[in-house]
Amino acid sequence: MNEPSANVGSLDQSPPPVSHPAILFGGVWHKYDSKRWALSGMSFSVAAGELHGFVGPNGAGKTTSLKLICTLLPPQEGKIEVFGHDVVYKLHDARRTLGFMPDHFSTYRKMTVYEYLDFFAAAYGQSYKTRGDTIADILALVDMSSRKNDIISGLSRGMQQRTSLARVLINDPKLLLLDEPASGLDPRARIELMDILKALQSMGKTILISSHILSELADLCDSVTVVDQGKAKFSGKMDDLLARGETTPIFRLKFAETEGVETRLQAITGVLAVEPGPAAQEYRVTIDPAVIDTNSLLAQILSARLTVRSFAEDRRQLNEAFMALTTGGVGA
Repeated sequence: MNEPSANVGSLDQSPPPVSHPAILFGGVWHKYDSKRWALSGMSFSVAAGELHGFVGPNGAGKTTSLKLICTLLPPQEGKIEVFGHDVVYKLHDARRTLGFMPDHFSTYRKMTVYEYLDFFAAAYGQSYKTRGDTIADILALVDMSSRKNDIISGLSRGMQQRTSLARVLINDPKLLLLDEPASGLDPRARIELMDILKALQSMGKTILISSHILSELADLCDSVTVVDQGKAKFSGKMDDLLARGETTPIFRLKFAETEGVETRLQAITGVLAVEPGPAAQEYRVTIDPAVIDTNSLLAQILSARLTVRSFAEDRRQLNEAFMALTTGGVGA
């Protein structure tokens, strides 16, 4: 009897799954008329599971890029893939993986919230028996269960925004494309929306959020692409964007004390500058990262017998990095 070949067992083993980025956007050009290129060789990628900021001035090419990714426009040149599916040659496969929320409300305003979601669930082919449970789960996720019988036209902007997000979730997409989702929302509604997006990320969703306000996304996003005049000027981790600049770390601190705070802060080794912040008893502290790190700064502040009420990195640095990467006006 012949001995079995050493590699016979491997014939029954499945090959390891191929890992694709959620979005691969490579060398894409697109123009709307003979004079103006909306995108000029735009390239960036988004890893699966990331919460990615897509940031740039008005007219930079953000909305055009989103429309290309979600197959509303065909790329005139270049390659776009969504989880490995080419948006031109595997259009329907790409569409099944994503949900797009535009910057305007695409809602049927005379419907109730439930009727609106039920309509789209039916359009996606969900049976009458199953779509009730689907809608109930989504309404609970966006905290709209108590408003399901409300007419959409009577909802506040924040509630309409949640209804639009709920519609995007009906087909359980792996990728969410959100164009200016926080536009026009009050501070509380913004915070609540960001909490919902974090919950969606924890469920395994990949989320791309378009905005023209970098600081708004700084604490939310894992990574960011900064676009200007149809090109990606930076794409990578949020912390790496800060590292590109020549700015030194700046922290914003608020103290319980009112006297002698500035003097005691300036006496800490590694502190380069101390200036009053915009709020009472608040200061902006610039440090030399070669001399002192965040933990050491806090330890020395406590050793100086100062009571810290709040401590955060000053996101003004991100605005400065954004301004350095982008130009004024609308790209040609």
